[in-house]
Amino acid sequence: MYPITIPGRVITLRELRPDDAADALAIIGDDRVTQWLSFDSRDHAAAVAMVEGAVTRAQLTPRNEYYLAVADTEDRMIGFARLGLTGHQAAKLGYAIGADHWGRGYATDAARMLVGFGFQELGLHRITAAIGPDNAASIAVVKRLGMQYEGRLRDHVYTNGAWRDSQLYSILATEWNTKPG
Repeated sequence: MYPITIPGRVITLRELRPDDAADALAIIGDDRVTQWLSFDSRDHAAAVAMVEGAVTRAQLTPRNEYYLAVADTEDRMIGFARLGLTGHQAAKLGYAIGADHWGRGYATDAARMLVGFGFQELGLHRITAAIGPDNAASIAVVKRLGMQYEGRLRDHVYTNGAWRDSQLYSILATEWNTKPG
């Protein structure tokens, strides 16, 4: 399935493009953002490599990830959202929004759209999200989506010079399909 465009309430999810590298750097090069992610801040070359890699992987058959730009009303990348396909009918959800755009519902909208896409279009059974225990904003996002807390993954990622635990959340297709609204 390529290319993907998913219109949302306040943003649009679309395929990453090579010209997104500068906007990607504004996200993955910002310590305010990467303190919550599973990797340290990246430089320009790493941002270019990230975008180029996502563009290449988007065209694989079968596709094993949906790494999409979160675009504002002017089609500018302000974040990204990813479904990484893992195992049989399962995926890992991840997302990040540029710090200058926090608090506007963009992460919730992007995550909701991608989870809906995963269940309705990809026929997934289970979607998980692993979140740092101190990331209250991201935990609130997955709870709004109806994800359930499953447990703590000890020393799950090495970032910012130390091992960090993650809290694992999940939702099943049957729970999504019966979720009100």
